[in-house]
Amino acid sequence: MATTTTPTTSAATSSAPAPAAPGVDVARAVRVGAIGSVALAFVAAIGMLQTFDNRVVFVPFLSLGDVIFFAVPLVTGYLAGVVPPGPMGGTPRVSAARALLGAAIAGVVVAALPAVLIATLRSDLDLRRTFPNLSPGLAQILTLGQEGAAGYLALLAVCVGLALVGGALLLTEERMRRAVVRGVEIVLVLALIELIARQFLGNLGLGALHQRLYVTNSGLRWLPAVVLFVLFTAVSYVLAGRRASARERMLRTGPERQRRSLIVTLVLAAALLVMPMLVGSIVNELFVNVGLFMLMALGLNIIVGYSGLLDLGHVTFFAVGAYGMAVLTSPASPGFAPELGWWLALPIIVAMAAAAGIFVGTPVIRLRGDYLAIVTLGFAAILERLFISDWLRPYFGGAQGIRRIPGVSVGATTVSGTDPRAMLYLTIGFVLVAVYVSWRLQGSRIGRAWAALREDETTAQAMGVDTTKAKLMAFVAGAMISSFAGALFAAKVGSVFPNSFELLVSIVILVIVIVGGMGHIPGVLLGAVVLIGILGGPRLPGLLQEFQDYKMLIYGTLLVYMMLMKPEGLLPSVRRTRELHQEEFLQDAWFDKKGHFTDDPDATGAEVAVTEASAPPIAGDAADGTEPR
Repeated sequence: MATTTTPTTSAATSSAPAPAAPGVDVARAVRVGAIGSVALAFVAAIGMLQTFDNRVVFVPFLSLGDVIFFAVPLVTGYLAGVVPPGPMGGTPRVSAARALLGAAIAGVVVAALPAVLIATLRSDLDLRRTFPNLSPGLAQILTLGQEGAAGYLALLAVCVGLALVGGALLLTEERMRRAVVRGVEIVLVLALIELIARQFLGNLGLGALHQRLYVTNSGLRWLPAVVLFVLFTAVSYVLAGRRASARERMLRTGPERQRRSLIVTLVLAAALLVMPMLVGSIVNELFVNVGLFMLMALGLNIIVGYSGLLDLGHVTFFAVGAYGMAVLTSPASPGFAPELGWWLALPIIVAMAAAAGIFVGTPVIRLRGDYLAIVTLGFAAILERLFISDWLRPYFGGAQGIRRIPGVSVGATTVSGTDPRAMLYLTIGFVLVAVYVSWRLQGSRIGRAWAALREDETTAQAMGVDTTKAKLMAFVAGAMISSFAGALFAAKVGSVFPNSFELLVSIVILVIVIVGGMGHIPGVLLGAVVLIGILGGPRLPGLLQEFQDYKMLIYGTLLVYMMLMKPEGLLPSVRRTRELHQEEFLQDAWFDKKGHFTDDPDATGAEVAVTEASAPPIAGDAADGTEPR
């Protein structure tokens, strides 16, 4: 009788060759190139290239407009050669032909629409009534100052050449590729923060170093920029070898994570104490605005990140804190004016915010998702109209607002917006309080109830969670933390007006939470620094003044990108990463380090991955590395 034998899967697969490199995907290259062409023509037509061309980041030859112009074909060439993951998660190796030829095709396509734009600018057709930024100066930027046919060739050469650089980058080792990208990012950031570097180095007595590195009111000199790029790339390459894999970082918990978190916390605390003394009043003022948005974002993070309740009217609680402090402390309050001290009025403000949280949360107890968002948005719209209405003008001043709000009495001094350094220290103190409260709430019993509510409200209710109480507690806690920002804002500015509490503020706060990382305190803080510190708030300037007219466009683009490519945020929590990428990690668990399919747990770590990633969250916030409480 014939017998059949079944070969061992791991043995058969361990000796299998690597997946073959695919050929050139012309359709993908054309598609990616078309997207890049539209993007480049769009940023040119709306005036971004011309506006940013006035900011030189690498002296003397590279402006911020050039960086944006060159980045489009560079990224396009890289994406044109990327091989999508296979049906089982494995990714074949990339061939040189696919990477370089695909990048070249994409580069040619990228140049198409800008070339049409140049031809239009050089013709008699006048489009400036519709597109006022289409000026002859734009053609000079796109053609690198060349005239006639040489301009089109220059555009084509730049697009194809940079696309080939992007394709060649795809052929390098992943570790080196990440190091190069990290080096470029760090050098670009250093070039953009010349103002902070000037004040910081000047206060340390290192003004000569600033003169060697920077050109005042401009950017980095080209030679130091090259040296710094090589240095940071080398450091990133060395450190990348010590970083854990994505799955290991996702599963890492316990004392090691706590120890690292403690070290980072101590370093940041020391930096917060020293930093206000080493920068000027302009930068301190900027950081105060960042701190106020941090407070509002931490409050919204409890509602959206912890509880999963979509709140689009969070500015309501900010307004309650500001107007409440104005009414209780200002002698110019049109109605009730008890003229209390700031610290005496603060507990009353917090209680008012808690009442506002109950008032907003009670009608939306039975609502979920989009319906909940619309109702909270409606509350914010109603509040905005009430503050500006003639009906409440005898109490809140109508469009004229409330003026002459005193500062915060701290010992023998009064802290207000006229002293940005003292105001920044006060704001940092309240941010630290809000961070501590948020951290303790996350690991508490109500925090675990919020986590269950976020995952599945029906299941949480079936398991005995009081969803009504949990929702109300989320609104109350978020409102109380956000009221700190309103109280500080009133003392800082010295007056409050209805236009400071428009609906756009709520949208910006939500973007901060989403981009930073929902449900993760460090992520929310990072989101506020990146968005408010660099771009600025709806009516507040940021570090880069050039972005003033385009901040809403950048907000929207960044939000779409994060939702599609990195929904967990810039700095996500371990739990959030597990929720969004559990299927990926379970699937990758059956591939060894070379990408070969195998069922050997020793080669893949599948046993650990399956056990940890599929296990339910344990008591407290152990998924984030904290001890149960």
